[in-house]
Amino acid sequence: MTAVVVSSDESLAETYRSVISACGTLRVSLHSGPTPGQGWLPLTELTSGLELLVAAEAARIEAGHGAAPRTHVAASRLLHHYLWSVGLLFSGPWYLTGELPVLRPEDVWIEIATGDLRVRPGGSAPADEVGLRAAVASHVEPVLTAFQPYVKRGPRALWGMVTDDLVSGIWYLGRMRGEEEYAARVAEAVLPGDTAPFPGGAEFRRLAGTEGRSHLTRTRLGCCLYYAIEPPDACVTCPRVCDADRVRKLEA
Repeated sequence: MTAVVVSSDESLAETYRSVISACGTLRVSLHSGPTPGQGWLPLTELTSGLELLVAAEAARIEAGHGAAPRTHVAASRLLHHYLWSVGLLFSGPWYLTGELPVLRPEDVWIEIATGDLRVRPGGSAPADEVGLRAAVASHVEPVLTAFQPYVKRGPRALWGMVTDDLVSGIWYLGRMRGEEEYAARVAEAVLPGDTAPFPGGAEFRRLAGTEGRSHLTRTRLGCCLYYAIEPPDACVTCPRVCDADRVRKLEA
């Protein structure tokens, strides 16, 4: 039997720092103590604290966009933020090193005031695409269960969001490192389609631009509802956005 070499917590922490440094919009900090203290909700208490988290997200949206969102919109935006962030916490180190982090629910906290995450690194071990998918699915399944009454979406739509955010995180990390084409190939290997519970694949395609330019794009399996808080600015991969509008957004 081949022994599995598990990297240390500090080794994973250093890799996390590289991911966080590369991904400017990843709102995650590292923690080494027992608990972060007041104002942070442990993921293990998500079900009991979710109403408070959604209310705080709604308040942030209202402050930033000038209108109070409906509850399911605020909950969907918060869930999207969590799934994208935690997807990168799994896929980022794996993308960089080939090692899959150990990320237990008791090692994750959400700041109520901001929605930011704090994680306590727990080591990592080599894994393949199957291992990455399994780890993400295991981690997010109870999160989806907790959010479902708030977001008013069925299981397929929720797992579609997980798929989109896992792909998006890998793609984003690759773009930030100047290796978008490689990242797209990695994302397609992770999610080639027909890998339950993920209902679809990365499915990148080439979009013809102007003056001989071209752009990688894909269409999300579901909507993150950003258009519901900022109607003119739907995401460039939104199912509601046609190719002509995508080109205009990408080349603006």
